[in-house]
Amino acid sequence: MNDILQQIVAYKRMEVERSKQLVPPTEMHRLVEAIVDLSTSSLSKALIESGTGIIAEFKRKSPSKGWIKEEGSAEEIPLSYQKNGAAALSILTDSHYFGGCDEYIRTARDSGVEIPILYKNFIVDEYQLFQARLCGASAILLIAADLSRHECRSLQHTAHELGMEVLLEMHSESELDYADQEPDLCGINNRNLGSFVTDVENSFRLAERLPKEAVKVSESGLSSPATVRALRSAGFRGFLMGEHFMKEADPGEALKQFISEL
Repeated sequence: MNDILQQIVAYKRMEVERSKQLVPPTEMHRLVEAIVDLSTSSLSKALIESGTGIIAEFKRKSPSKGWIKEEGSAEEIPLSYQKNGAAALSILTDSHYFGGCDEYIRTARDSGVEIPILYKNFIVDEYQLFQARLCGASAILLIAADLSRHECRSLQHTAHELGMEVLLEMHSESELDYADQEPDLCGINNRNLGSFVTDVENSFRLAERLPKEAVKVSESGLSSPATVRALRSAGFRGFLMGEHFMKEADPGEALKQFISEL
């Protein structure tokens, strides 16, 4: 873990502690206990059954590019993604670096979104899993680069107890041994979280090293239907795309056009 990722994780730990002061863990647990028996939609099942596998991301900002769509509406864009063929959604909930918040998932659900939603954040504490479940997420992202194997295993166990699936994100060969923890989905991030340099070939290089039965997701830097088709041939079933759609005037329409070209 280094560079930008190290900065983000350090800030995230301080942010979580502030959140605990506002809503103590005991109170957070009580709130989630009231809804934990309600079922959540399966991200892995949605991708396996989808003809496209596109996880359309609601992403307003990034550390490397600044604001992508500062005026982007969580009430409109996620629902438009659903109407235009997304298999699932990813919603950035990190505020400081990505301009997101948990409320965006609640807003998307209230607007009528029923497909699986991935809680996209830098999870370093069990408390965040309760935050994710409370706002309506179906699955959470765990990043191998900022977690020990023990932390990853513990967080995955708690996520499952709360009824959510886990997308475990890896970037390099040294992180592939995390896959033996059998997460619900194995993600390969084409963006180096230290330097933010993107290389789609990363997914092709690492795909064959993942367990054959894994539900594989390629993340970041995807912009071409031809690349998505090639990745599907390489065994991927999910394709997480945000900037490619969010930079357009109408992200939902951009998704519709992309799917038509697939």
